[in-house]
Amino acid sequence: MKQQENPQSAIRNPQFSAATPLKIVFVGHVDHGKSTLIGRILHDTDSLPDGKIDMIKKACAAEGMEFEFAFLLDALLEEQKQNVTIDTTEIAFRTSRRNYIIIDAPGHKEFLKNMITGASRADAAVLVIAADEGVREQSRRHAYLLRLLGIKQLIVVVNKMDLAEFSEKRFAEVESEYRKFLIDLSLEVRAFIPTSAKTGENVARASEKIKWYRGPTVLEALDLFEPRKADVDLPLRFCVQDVYRFDQRRIVAGRIETGTLRVGDELVFSPANKSSVVATIERWNAPADGAAMSGDSIGITLSEQIFVERGYVASHQSDTPIETNRFHADLFWIVREPLRVGRLYNLRLATQEVKCQVVSIEQVMDSSTLEAKIDKCEQLERNEVGRLTIQTRGPLVIDNHERIPNLGRFVIVEEGGIRGGGTIFGGVYTDRRVAKSQNIFWSEGKITARERAVRSGHRGAVVWFTGLSGAGKSTIAQALERELFNRAMHTCVLDGDNVRHGLNSNLGFSPEDRVENIRRVSEVAKLMADAGAVVITAFISPYRMERRRAREIALEGNAEFIEVFIDAPLEVCETRDPKNLYKKARAGEIRDFTGIDAPYEAPEDAEIVVRTDRQSVDESVATILEQLLPRLKADEPND
Repeated sequence: MKQQENPQSAIRNPQFSAATPLKIVFVGHVDHGKSTLIGRILHDTDSLPDGKIDMIKKACAAEGMEFEFAFLLDALLEEQKQNVTIDTTEIAFRTSRRNYIIIDAPGHKEFLKNMITGASRADAAVLVIAADEGVREQSRRHAYLLRLLGIKQLIVVVNKMDLAEFSEKRFAEVESEYRKFLIDLSLEVRAFIPTSAKTGENVARASEKIKWYRGPTVLEALDLFEPRKADVDLPLRFCVQDVYRFDQRRIVAGRIETGTLRVGDELVFSPANKSSVVATIERWNAPADGAAMSGDSIGITLSEQIFVERGYVASHQSDTPIETNRFHADLFWIVREPLRVGRLYNLRLATQEVKCQVVSIEQVMDSSTLEAKIDKCEQLERNEVGRLTIQTRGPLVIDNHERIPNLGRFVIVEEGGIRGGGTIFGGVYTDRRVAKSQNIFWSEGKITARERAVRSGHRGAVVWFTGLSGAGKSTIAQALERELFNRAMHTCVLDGDNVRHGLNSNLGFSPEDRVENIRRVSEVAKLMADAGAVVITAFISPYRMERRRAREIALEGNAEFIEVFIDAPLEVCETRDPKNLYKKARAGEIRDFTGIDAPYEAPEDAEIVVRTDRQSVDESVATILEQLLPRLKADEPND
């Protein structure tokens, strides 16, 4: 059979309206009739160019083959030879209600990465299961991927009912088995529809052969789907691709992933947390003062020239993303070589690319059975989904996938190829709005973080000790400082009591003053880390939110941030009580004392934990050094 023209261009109908089409991904196990169903939909909605069917019928006759609607989609000769769909294809069609884009995603497990790519752009999904073969491993895996990618609207088409003699009993068996699986996934299916795409039963018209079914046809069910919230209605995320000098102007070029941007908007650029106002919007054949919105690739000029580079993300001050070097994700692994804890990989998210490593795998799940296999394991095998914690070798700008999918999904890359894809969850947003004079400008230094690291032999970092009074923070901090100093590192300790003698002498111990205490210390630590020092802070810092903000502040300077939990039970700390503070707190002489009448929120996911009720000072320092020194290596710059 002759290779046909690309249906993506051949099937496009110039009469389609300009309204935003609903994007629907079609998935299904190989040979379950997905391509036939799509071909039938195109035929029954008159979405094919004149003569297309006749052309394919003639080609089939010339090859001695029976005509199939699936041939409409076989745009590549290689696909016809292998009889599998290799790549994702986008195809337009319309009903009387609206326009659609079909995203045809591969069903064969060899091409799961293309399926992930296709599904990530969809508003809804159609999952095809053959009545004769029933629910297969790929049927379950595809549903898991749809849930992982946040697709909430789904219909299930039980196809090839002609091969099951249009049996209501067989349809009920397939529906019962698969519906239970979807419930376990927390996926809500809008309809189960029995069809025969080959003969058109229940696709565009109700079937006379399946009179026992009273639900909608496929096209009727599609028209019940709701458009998802438009990207333009989400908070602004402008991802910087490059910076150019043109006609004496400095133009920041990039793509607006979500939201709307206008001249005069004040933007904050993450991870630098530096702000400026949009002076002009630059694009071809468009006014410089017109608004730009999601999907637009544009350039902007700024009223104040601040340092911006590829990978930065601009947002409005009122709704900023998360800056972190540590986050939680669900990751789907798709290659034979397993993902291993501790190994360095490249992570890509929008225009950002950083080195990363998995620091822990909390759970592994088989995507076809939903069976949780092993807790706290060391690697992730092909086609497994892991719930894990990732640490990056530099700041990363992210959103939770459920809030802004565009910055909530990422891929792991090695040797130029995609190895896995994931979605981010559990990140905590903080308010980074700070009232400041419009006459204060950040002074950019001429020495880069990389140059400092090469000169000193290590990177700048903030090592943040947290724990109850009496846990051993100051003692271990001083011992760690000595070990780093002996290794010729530039280091110092910021101790809670010492800082309150000077910088923070005007602060008390109310919740508000504690927050301000940590903010000031965070800013000082960032400046010192910017200068290339390894800054060890020893503060109770009882609130998680303020420790997260301390992390963000440190990452603004492209320094490592490592949270160290100096863990000791309250009763042990109270027994030690080197300054008699617990005794005074119990007697009511000290109020708002952490652990007694003020809360301490222990870290949920500290990079390093030492148990000083079980470990000596030397053992605690050894534990910290083992995990800290690799992160300080100058040969792992965070650019």
